[in-house]
Amino acid sequence: MRLLAAILASTAATIGLPVPAASAETGQQSYDIAPQDLADALRQYSELSGRDVIANSDVVARKKSARVSGTFNADAALAQLLAGTELVAESVDGTLVIREGKGDRFAESSANRGTAQSDDAQIIVTGTRIRGAGPVGSPVTIVDRDALDRSGRTTLADYLQTIPQNFSGGPSEATFGATARGNANTNLNFGSGINLRGLGSASTLTLFDGVRPAMGGAWGAFTDLSLIPSSAIDRIEILTDGASAIYGSDAVAGVVNLRFRNRFEGAETRMRAGTADGDFSEMQIAQLLGKKWNSGHLVLAAEYYSRGNLPATKRRFTSEDLRPVGGPDLRSNFANPGTILAANGRVFAIPPGQDGRGLTAADLIEGSFNRADAQRLVDILPRQRSLSFYASAEQEIGAITLFARGLYADRRYRVNQRRFGPVPVTVTSANPYYVDPIGTGQPITVFYDPSADFGPEGARGRARALNLSGGARANVGDWSLEISGGYGLQRERADDINIIHITRRSEALVLSDPATALNVFGDGAVNDPALVGRLRGGLVSRVRSRVWTAALRADGSLFDLPAGTVKLAAGAEIRGERLDYTSVFDLFGNSTTTSRLPGLPGKRTVRALYGELVIPIFDAGTSLPGALQLSLAGRHEDYSDVGSTSNPKLGLRWTPVRGVVVRASYGHSFRAPFFTELVGAANATYQPVYLPDPQSPTGQTLALALLGFRPDLGPEKATSWTAGVDLEPVALPGLRLSATWFDIAYRDRIASASFDIFNFLARRDVYGELVDETPDPAEVAAYFANPNLRNPLGVQASDIEVIADARTFNLSRVTIRGLDFDASYRHSIPNGALTLSLGGSRLFSIDQQVTRSAPAINAVGTLGNPVKLRLRGRLGFEAGPFDGGLSLLHMSGYRNQTATPAEKVKSWTTFDLQLGARIAGAPGGRAFRLALNVNNLFDRDPPYVLFRTATSVLGYDPEQASAVGRTIALQGIVTW
Repeated sequence: MRLLAAILASTAATIGLPVPAASAETGQQSYDIAPQDLADALRQYSELSGRDVIANSDVVARKKSARVSGTFNADAALAQLLAGTELVAESVDGTLVIREGKGDRFAESSANRGTAQSDDAQIIVTGTRIRGAGPVGSPVTIVDRDALDRSGRTTLADYLQTIPQNFSGGPSEATFGATARGNANTNLNFGSGINLRGLGSASTLTLFDGVRPAMGGAWGAFTDLSLIPSSAIDRIEILTDGASAIYGSDAVAGVVNLRFRNRFEGAETRMRAGTADGDFSEMQIAQLLGKKWNSGHLVLAAEYYSRGNLPATKRRFTSEDLRPVGGPDLRSNFANPGTILAANGRVFAIPPGQDGRGLTAADLIEGSFNRADAQRLVDILPRQRSLSFYASAEQEIGAITLFARGLYADRRYRVNQRRFGPVPVTVTSANPYYVDPIGTGQPITVFYDPSADFGPEGARGRARALNLSGGARANVGDWSLEISGGYGLQRERADDINIIHITRRSEALVLSDPATALNVFGDGAVNDPALVGRLRGGLVSRVRSRVWTAALRADGSLFDLPAGTVKLAAGAEIRGERLDYTSVFDLFGNSTTTSRLPGLPGKRTVRALYGELVIPIFDAGTSLPGALQLSLAGRHEDYSDVGSTSNPKLGLRWTPVRGVVVRASYGHSFRAPFFTELVGAANATYQPVYLPDPQSPTGQTLALALLGFRPDLGPEKATSWTAGVDLEPVALPGLRLSATWFDIAYRDRIASASFDIFNFLARRDVYGELVDETPDPAEVAAYFANPNLRNPLGVQASDIEVIADARTFNLSRVTIRGLDFDASYRHSIPNGALTLSLGGSRLFSIDQQVTRSAPAINAVGTLGNPVKLRLRGRLGFEAGPFDGGLSLLHMSGYRNQTATPAEKVKSWTTFDLQLGARIAGAPGGRAFRLALNVNNLFDRDPPYVLFRTATSVLGYDPEQASAVGRTIALQGIVTW
């Protein structure tokens, strides 16, 4: 086996030292390393131990090693070598990475309990297929295990909401039922996705150790982060740049690669308990076991997570009566007791305190409407329970290493939520409880909330996921070869509960027998439970998403140039995807109905070839012009359903002087259509309709409206640019500054303009390309002969004057421009350090065009879109066994253009407090860390927003803010 000891020079070039395979020992051996420059000592250690070591030259510069003399295992020898340097060593896929940190950390984690968990923030793999180097030109954020533990966040989904580049709109447990934007309405089982730049969860690629998992939701539109055990994650790598040239579809806004703790050694037990000021509680219990032997490694992990529901009644801003927070009173007209609308249009409130059996017209209150807050029966967040298991194994057999990984998760939920909601019911004089307020005996309409009898509407469900991957890799000289495969399966089931059967309810309203007739005139639960049981209906939705992959890749050195070695990565992949969706209705008629989405293709096969080159252009060392690297990547993919696409990418990295890096990237990316977007004409509707037309003498024109999905959908496409600079001033060690400008032009976005079809002819400047002013009579006749034609006007094909195409297809465009920035400083103090960091994302514009010819509208800082500025900062300390910090999260204000007049939404700033203490036992024994976390320390409510949902209204924006409030949690981690 060829081993490498590399010191990353300030030019980012690597130096490789071939080491005899016999030196690769993991047990006890003799060491005799004299005190010397740390870089030289690490090279000597690598030769003796046979272990790969990577460090940045700036990190080890001017540092001296300690003497290592005697017989040690490799971990203990390295711990002694680094003693007093304030550096730590951590394992990244078998390679030791040296980074800044407390000098005793490796000794404690490796010598005492054999744990190696995280990577250096500068040594990255996401965004490139070439080993030992990060993506040239592209920005990447690394969140290691230590940062996750100190964040105070329990779940991955919760933590990722704090990333400034992430937008909380789209699939999440807080947005389902509140909005349909960003595919939030497809999130049947209250999962959680990530939505970089607000371009949609499907435009952010999520990977598990570089492998695509099965997708979640009714459309397979996102990766469900709630099914991942957070305790099994080693680090999160976030690439905020287009990367379809490397990974293929979906990598438009970026890539989130979740790296599991595959190199963990020892044992770790975690327990956490928290509460949102008593309004709900959460608990997490996790166990991790890792065992290493001379030729292999095994890791096993299990995690249980439980969280209670958060009722809307616990928050004053989740009410339809928003007067306490400065809004209007928008309580519903559906109440219990209800309100009668007489045949002549007069209204009469039904009085409280009676059961509807002796009610007379004289008891009614004319001119009054009973009103109720629909949110009183709704949960802001569902109750969640999840159990997950993870396993990872590696075994060397000669020159080949076999590896296998598996993740299984089972999550269940229960929520109170409006599913269909109450509707006005018609009651005739045949009903024994009928009350005629005007004495005509005509049918009356009752606005009635049935939840007192039937219980609040809601859902319960289950999501299960299985993701497996494995393969073999081997080194042939300087080249690494790998063959791998993966399989993912996600099953979801959602059962609507306390739903009323529409047919049986209508029948019960006209029955004359009091035992079988429905009473809608009482106050509270007034109907016989047996009758209520007969009137119950239901809806069951089932989704099954599957993906399988097979891949062959190779990377290594091609040849040497004066500036360094040219490296190549190349590979081939094949992937199969499948989606099945079934609904079982018990709402109409006398039997249940099973429905599948007509036209759903359900499966596809994707074949891909890719290649990536890294070329050193020049390298003058520490002298100007410094060093320049170029990367070229390309990927061709062929889809069995939507054709083929080729995507290139170029990256540059220039290091003019030590501590200064200038970088840039350019690339093309794409997103393949969902299966549910490829249903084509099977779900189409063609209907004649009169459209307002200022150019017509009559003021209107007869149009044939085309609705549904076009059959010729293709991929969405994007062009991305980034340019950035990274500074680490030599004169001020510990300071790091970074800034990245980005521009994403996203075109051919799959959308429909049907919401504004009645303005197609009034706004020809916007919608002109969707209108055929001179339609071919044969084409019109073909539509009229199609079984999908609906013709309530009874017109003839010859009467049609224009065709208005309001179908869903590759229609719209959006261009996002902004600046990401980050600053951090670490100052050493006796037996510890002080740290300060501030990062954020400033969006300059989100130019949206409904059609290619429409004028661009800047949507940044408006409801339903990312805000102009998001910040995340932290002031932290380490002092001996103690650590802590105060974190800041800031969201700038924005406009709610859906309100009349438009509202200005205030900014929102919250603080989180983290305090921890480490209690280390004797060498080889246990270590214990206790942490107190308080999120939203000052319990700040989110800013007021008049946020209208499909069935109700809220006083805050779930796409931008959390309704949870202050949470207090205590966490203990025992390693042994």
